[in-house]
Amino acid sequence: MSDAATSTFVYVTYIRTSAEKLWAALTQPEFTRQYWFGMHMASRWQAGAEWKLCFADGRVADIGEVLEIDPPRRLVLRWQNEFRPEVKAEGPAHCVFDLEPSGDVVKLTITHSSGTPNSKLISAVSGGWPKVLSNLKSLLETGTPFATEKF
Repeated sequence: MSDAATSTFVYVTYIRTSAEKLWAALTQPEFTRQYWFGMHMASRWQAGAEWKLCFADGRVADIGEVLEIDPPRRLVLRWQNEFRPEVKAEGPAHCVFDLEPSGDVVKLTITHSSGTPNSKLISAVSGGWPKVLSNLKSLLETGTPFATEKF
């Protein structure tokens, strides 16, 4: 947590890939379905555009807006949960993806923050992001995600 009025989760990983391949994996539905347990993000990927995260069956999990986009370096999303009423009631959060190439690896930092103290959304993503991003790392480095179903 960065202060008493904010809940924040930060996850950092290093992935042996290029920034361009990592960016494609983060933004293209055919990639996200492979490591996000059938889910995918969809957007026009420009500032002001709507984005959504959909379950494999097409139901919308989360929605929001692209607040900032600088391929393949930075993506900032307004993030609103849609499928858990107690989480949706908290209102929107922000999710920042920062990509920093260094040699043959890319440092990926995800910062998910909410203005709600002890946020249920931040609690949920703090368990979800490590699984999703470990699966992404495995996919990009080996060609195969380590899990195809939630665990």
